[in-house]
Amino acid sequence: MAQKKNSTNLEELLLQCVGQADPMLSMLEWLCAHLMEAEVEQQLGAEKSERNDGRSGYRSGYRPRRLDTRMGTMYLMVPKVRQGGYIPFFVTERKRSEAALIQVVQEAFVQGVSTRKMEKLAKSLGIDSISRSQVSEMTKGLHEQVEEFRNRPLSGNIYPVLWVDALYEKVRANGRIVSMAVLVVCGVNETGRRDILAIEPMAEESEDSYKTLFQSLQDRGLATPKLVISDAHAGLTAAIRKSFPGSSWQRCKVHFMRNILAHVPQKDKQSFANVLKEIWLAPTVELANKRAKEVIETYEKRFPKAISCLEIGLEDSLSFYAFPALDARKISSSNMIERLNREIRRRISVVGIFPNEDSYVRLVTTYLMEYAEDWSVSRAYLSLESIEITLQNVA
Repeated sequence: MAQKKNSTNLEELLLQCVGQADPMLSMLEWLCAHLMEAEVEQQLGAEKSERNDGRSGYRSGYRPRRLDTRMGTMYLMVPKVRQGGYIPFFVTERKRSEAALIQVVQEAFVQGVSTRKMEKLAKSLGIDSISRSQVSEMTKGLHEQVEEFRNRPLSGNIYPVLWVDALYEKVRANGRIVSMAVLVVCGVNETGRRDILAIEPMAEESEDSYKTLFQSLQDRGLATPKLVISDAHAGLTAAIRKSFPGSSWQRCKVHFMRNILAHVPQKDKQSFANVLKEIWLAPTVELANKRAKEVIETYEKRFPKAISCLEIGLEDSLSFYAFPALDARKISSSNMIERLNREIRRRISVVGIFPNEDSYVRLVTTYLMEYAEDWSVSRAYLSLESIEITLQNVA
């Protein structure tokens, strides 16, 4: 790539910045904008609008990004890249979640949590001393970012595969400590990359609650997926059938095995689990059904309740065989979203009991926003070729 001449007149630039309300912040904003352009040009191997056979990708406009600095808040226009995504090297990836944790400290103080507990929580976050005014300044605008992410439009993207699961944490509500669920929906888009589509608090896991969630996703532009993966919660499965007619539902094989093994004596669990696993490792659905039949005939008298459970749920646990192009290991269970939820639980364990529902949802969302950004620039979870074949064959 040819070296670009720098025609910037630094004296004029300095005079322009001096004329701004905050000269140092204006200079920093100018520097960040030029650093991003230089970094994207290096990543793509071509300047903006340059015709170059050796370029490795193309631009796709800009996206606004708020960046809080010690000098103040800037609103940057971050270049978008079609393939691989782009995150500026100078953006602190964990800044939002740190602000959310500090806001939990503030909210806990307002809710009357004891000073001793407050000091313990603050120190666990690496905070020796902090004032309420400092917290307010650091968390300014965080709520708006969270709400924008949770309610962003989904139209223009295709999500052929969805995973659905729930997080539970202790939250103070009306003077009581209750276990509250936050439902998380992940999807894989047409390029094979994962994304976070929904983070919704639920007072109870019921069919109506799930239907309301799925309706909100459709109102935001979500098209009917080809496959939805979850456990066998009755309200959830009923909502999936009614909200996404024409979609296939995959019963998570891991949850299904746990349900079956609950009816097997402890001393026999491991050996019987090894037998069950062979059903879902079969290369074809025909062989899977054959192995299941053999298991049923062999163990129906020994473990009658377990075999009855297997017979009732078997067909739903084999739905993934209808999508042979996709990686069976990734679509036959909800392990992907469960691993994500475990990581979220690990990171928020420092809080213990959340002071209210809003702080719980806000902190979970800020962490998930960071994962969504990481996924946008990481390797595809499912190959682009397998997604294209699936969309063609199941259209």
